[in-house]
Amino acid sequence: MSLIKEFKAFAARGNVIDMAVGIIIGAAFGKIVSSFVGDVIMPPIGLILGGVDFSDLAVTLKAAEGEVPAVVIAYGKFIQTVIDFLIIAFAIFMGLKAVNTLQKKQEEEAPAPAGPTKDQELLSEIRDLLKSQQGK
Repeated sequence: MSLIKEFKAFAARGNVIDMAVGIIIGAAFGKIVSSFVGDVIMPPIGLILGGVDFSDLAVTLKAAEGEVPAVVIAYGKFIQTVIDFLIIAFAIFMGLKAVNTLQKKQEEEAPAPAGPTKDQELLSEIRDLLKSQQGK
């Protein structure tokens, strides 16, 4: 099979397309969460902490000299990224929890498998009798 045909077969499979859609939606969701954290969550937290803007929190290791930019550790941006992650992780956890709950309800509502039919029971008895006669 040629490389192009193999690639077409791979790309046309449903789970590859589903994965691509999931990645795109995940990237968009990440942007929404970043905006939510940066624009909605962090300002009140900063206000509570005395007007602190987390994105400005940094330690300067070396001041800027001429055209050379300063060397800083921007730990405020790191704090904001950690909060982004926690919100995304919590949202994913809640989504999975909802899916698992639905799956459990569907499993509970599913009828129990039917027992063997009369014919199957008779055949089982005949089999057992034949096995017991072979052992004698």
